[in-house]
Amino acid sequence: MTDFGYTLWIPLLPLISFILLGLFNRFFKEPGAGYIGMLSLGISWLLSIYTAWQYFFVWGPAEGKYEPVIPFKMHWITFGENLSIDMGILIDPISVMMIVVVTTVSFLVHIYSRGYMHGDEGFARFYAYLSLFSFSMLSLVLSVNLFQIYIFWELVGVSSFLLIGYYFVKPSAIAAAKKAFIVTRFADFFFLVGILMIGYYAGTLDIETLNNLSFIEKIITENQGIVFMGLSVLTWALILIFIGGAGKSAMFPLHIWLPDAMEGPTPVSALIHAATMVVAGVFLVARLFPLYYHVGDGFALRVVGVVGAFSALFAAVIALTQEDIKRVLAYSTMSQIGYMMMALGVSGFEGHEGLGYMAGMFHLFTHAMFKALLFLAAGVIIHAVHSNLMKDMGGLHKYLPVTSWTFLIAALAISGIPPLAGFYSKDEILHAAFEYSTVMWFVGFFVAGLTAFYMFRLYFRIFHNKKTEYAHPPKEDSKFMTAPLIILAVLTFFVGWVFTPFSQYVTPTREVFHYEIHWTSPLVWGSILIGLAGIGAAYFFYFKPTEYPQKVASAFGAGYKWAKNKFYMDELYMFVTKRIIFDKISRPAAWFDRNIVDGFMDSIGNTTVWISEKIKLIQSGRMQEYAIYFVYGVVILILIFYYYNY
Repeated sequence: MTDFGYTLWIPLLPLISFILLGLFNRFFKEPGAGYIGMLSLGISWLLSIYTAWQYFFVWGPAEGKYEPVIPFKMHWITFGENLSIDMGILIDPISVMMIVVVTTVSFLVHIYSRGYMHGDEGFARFYAYLSLFSFSMLSLVLSVNLFQIYIFWELVGVSSFLLIGYYFVKPSAIAAAKKAFIVTRFADFFFLVGILMIGYYAGTLDIETLNNLSFIEKIITENQGIVFMGLSVLTWALILIFIGGAGKSAMFPLHIWLPDAMEGPTPVSALIHAATMVVAGVFLVARLFPLYYHVGDGFALRVVGVVGAFSALFAAVIALTQEDIKRVLAYSTMSQIGYMMMALGVSGFEGHEGLGYMAGMFHLFTHAMFKALLFLAAGVIIHAVHSNLMKDMGGLHKYLPVTSWTFLIAALAISGIPPLAGFYSKDEILHAAFEYSTVMWFVGFFVAGLTAFYMFRLYFRIFHNKKTEYAHPPKEDSKFMTAPLIILAVLTFFVGWVFTPFSQYVTPTREVFHYEIHWTSPLVWGSILIGLAGIGAAYFFYFKPTEYPQKVASAFGAGYKWAKNKFYMDELYMFVTKRIIFDKISRPAAWFDRNIVDGFMDSIGNTTVWISEKIKLIQSGRMQEYAIYFVYGVVILILIFYYYNY
C-alpha cells in the first residue's frame, strides 16, 4: 500500500515560502526571493507529479474503481455526532488532477515572473503573494470537508485581491481589486448559506459522506417534505453553492470583475484568472457532482448547464469586439469556463453517460495549459511594445518569433484543431451536449466558431496585419519569460494525447470506463470544420489591413456597439447600486436611522439631563434646606392623614 502522507508538503511548501518572503522580505531581494518561490513550487510540482503516478499507476483501481485516500485528517470543531469541521487531505482523481494543474502553471508562472518583474521594487512581496495563492488553491482542492473548502476559498479571494491590486499606487488597479473582492464576496455569502443549509439538513459537511449514494438517497428521503417555491431545500442549497462558484468562475451575471482584474501584472492574469482560481467554481460543482445529479432530479445541475452555456456565448460575443489583448483573453476565459460548466450540466452519471463530466474536467486540464500560454505570451508582447492595445501592434512575428509560434499553437488549441489539446476536450463536450440537447449542442458549436474567429483576430492583428513602426524594435530579452512559453507550447501540443487514459481516470463514479474519439462521426468533423471556418474568416478580415472589419461593424450597428460596451452590464450594476440601492433604499434608511432612531435615543438622553438639572438642587449639602424639606414633608403627611381620617 502506498503511503500518501508526504502530500501534506504539497501545500505546506508554498506556505513556508510565503512566511519567509512575507515576514522577512527585507532580507530577500531580487533574485533571491524569486529562487525561494521557484524552489518551493518546483518541489510541490514534483511531489504532485509523483502523487499522480502513485495514485493512478501504483495504487491503481480496486475492482475497476479508484478509491479515495485520506492520508491526513484532524477534527477541528465538533457540532454533533457527524457534523464537524475537519481539516485534512483528500486524494482522489479530481484532486490529483487539480494539484497537477495548479503546481504546473504556478511553477511556470514563478519562473516567468523572474523576468517579467525584474527591477520591480516589490519583487519579494510579489513572490510572497504568489506563494500565498498557491498554498490557498492547493489546500482548497485537497480539502476533506465542505467548510474547509470555504476557508481556503476565502483565502484564495484574499490572495486575488492582493495580486490584482499589486500596483497599489495605480487607481485603476485599486478599483479593480476592490471590485473583484466585493463581487466575489457577494457570491460567497450565498455559498456560505448553502453550506450551512447542507450542514443542517444533511447533518454532515464531510465530502466523502455527502457523495455517498446511499447517504444521498437517505437525506433526499428525510427532507422531501421541505419545499420552497416547488424546489426541495437541498436543491436550493446546491443552487446557492453554485452561485458562490459562479462568482469565483466569473459566470453571468457575476462576471463583471474578471475583465477589470487584468489591471494586475500579467503573470497574475495567467495564474489566477486563466488557469487556476477561476476554475474553482467548476471544481466545486465537480466535487459535489453526485449531489447535483441526484438531488431534485438534477434540477440544480440543469441550472449549472444553462448558466454555463449562456455565459460561454455571451462572453464569446463580447470578445469579438475588444481591443485590449488581455481583455480579449479574459472574456475568452469566461467563455471557456462556461463550456466546462455546460459540460457538467449535460453529463449523466454512470458509464459513458458521464462523458460530459469527464470532458469538462479534461477541458479544465487542457485549458490550463493553453490559456496560461496565451496570457504569458501576451505579457511578453506587452513587455515589448509597452501597450495592451492591438492598434499599437502589428507585424510582431519577425520581432518576437518564439512568442509568435507559441501563441499560434495555443490559438490553434483553443480553436479545437487536432492534434492539439483543445480539440479532444472541446469535441467531447460537444458530443455530450448533442446527446443531451440539440439546443445545447448548437450553442457550443456556435461558440466554437466564434472562439476560433476572435482568437485568430487577435493573432493576425498582433503578429501580421500592418507593419507598425516601433521607436525601439521589440525583442524577447528574457529567457525566464520565453522558456515557460516553450514548455507550455510543448504541453499544449502533447497533453491531448493523454485523452484515452484520462477518460479512464476522471469519471463521476470514479469507475474506469474506456472512451475513444470516433473519427468517422459527423460531430467530430463538424467541430473541426467550424474551427477552420472561424480561422478562415479571421484570415480574410485581419491578415492584411482591409476595410471589411469596419464595414461589418457598421452593418451590425447598435448590436456591435452593445457588444463593444459589454452589453452595459457595468452600467446596469452602477444604476442598480447607486440609483436604487443607495438613493432609494440606503439614503431613506440612513435618514430614518439618523433622525428617528438616533433622534429618539437622543431625546431620552436630553430629557434625562433636563430632569437631572431640575432635581440636582435637592442634594445641595446644606442642612438648613434639608430641615425645610423635612418640615414640608411632615406637614404634607399630616395633611394627608387629616384628609383621609376626617
